[in-house]
This record gives sequence, C-alpha cells and structure tokens, in this order.
Amino acid sequence: MDEPLADLADRFSQIADHYDDKHGSQEKPIYNACASLVIELADPRPDDVVLDLGTGTGLIALALADEACHVVGRDISDTMIEQARSKASDSRLENVEFGYGEFRNPHYDGEVDIVVSNFALHHLSDEKKREAIEAIVDLGPRRFVLGDAMFFGSPDPDEPLFGHGVDAASVGMLVNVLTDLGTVVTTVERVHDQVGVLVAEQLDENGERDIVSTESTTDGGAHE
Repeated sequence: MDEPLADLADRFSQIADHYDDKHGSQEKPIYNACASLVIELADPRPDDVVLDLGTGTGLIALALADEACHVVGRDISDTMIEQARSKASDSRLENVEFGYGEFRNPHYDGEVDIVVSNFALHHLSDEKKREAIEAIVDLGPRRFVLGDAMFFGSPDPDEPLFGHGVDAASVGMLVNVLTDLGTVVTTVERVHDQVGVLVAEQLDENGERDIVSTESTTDGGAHE
C-alpha cells in the first residue's frame, strides 16, 4: 500500500472520533484478539519504558501504562494523538505521553526497553517494512512485539480479510528480517490465517534470552 504519509494521516484523522467504537465492538474479534495478545506478550516490568508505534487512540499504550514505568505513544495523525491524550487524562495516567512519530523516525531519543505495534506496519511496502523494523531494532529494545496483518500461508484473493489495500507481509518475510537484524523470534501466535503476533528478543551480553514458542488460532470475520 504505502500511500503518502500525509494522506494516510488525514484518513485516520477523519475517523479518529469514532475509531474506538469501530474497533472496540464485538464485530472485531480478530482485531481485539490481536490487540489483547500484543498487550499480554509485551509483559513490561515495573521499570520498563515502552514505545508504542502507530498508537492510534492509545489502546495498547494505555493498557500497558499500569504495568510499565513509562509509556510513549507515537502516531502520524494529530487527531488520533488528541484522542489518546484525552483518554489518558480521563484515566488520570501520568506515566504515558503521546506525540507525533513515524516508524522510521519515532521522534523519541530516550531509552526504550520494549517496542510494540498493532495493526500499523501493514501500511508500508515490504521494502519500507524492512527499513522500519531496522529502525526499531536500532533503538535497542530487549523486546519487540508486532501484531498485524501477515500471511501464514498463501493469500487467497477470493477471500480477503481486509479492504482498503492492506499490504500484508508473509510471516516468513518478517521472521527473516528480524533474524537478519540479529534478534531472535521467540513467539509466533496465529490469530487467523492472515493475522498474527510476533515477538522478537535481543540477546543479552551472555547470548541468552527467555524462549517462548506458542501458536494459537482464533478465527473470526472482522474487517480492518
């Protein structure tokens, strides 16, 4: 897909005021299951800083704020950011901040322990997905949790899960990119044939990491 950044930001700004109603409904079981897995697998420690890329109205960031020391949400839509800030204020959360940021330039130069992203990377072409993942790994997080549209098999053009030109990558391509960049993919969760969650871990100085490898399936008929 990889539509111009300004056009993409404008498209999401136009739906920001009803985005939560659309994605929080029971008609979105795949999206909801994916978001829940991202939150669960992020598993921040009390002293962790979490960066949420493509934060939208802050669903993931706000959910992680109770567990982490600090959460930073970044998005390209000013109106989405305003919605996220309003929700944080309503919840009286003081350890979360929202601002403009892109995958390849999140406009954040502090330390990051965990990076999460849910249903945002698919707006980039495969080449720019690689560049985005490289930028994320360069931030030095010990864990990267990606929930998104991704193919576990060959895509069936007669049964598309999504409209509006979602550019999903294959699981194999994403795993290869993460591995080439020196991370270890420790978790692969299949939510649907076209949706999954990956967790990549950085090796410590001793070359060690916690290994988790699971696969589950939650089918449904949602459309992103």
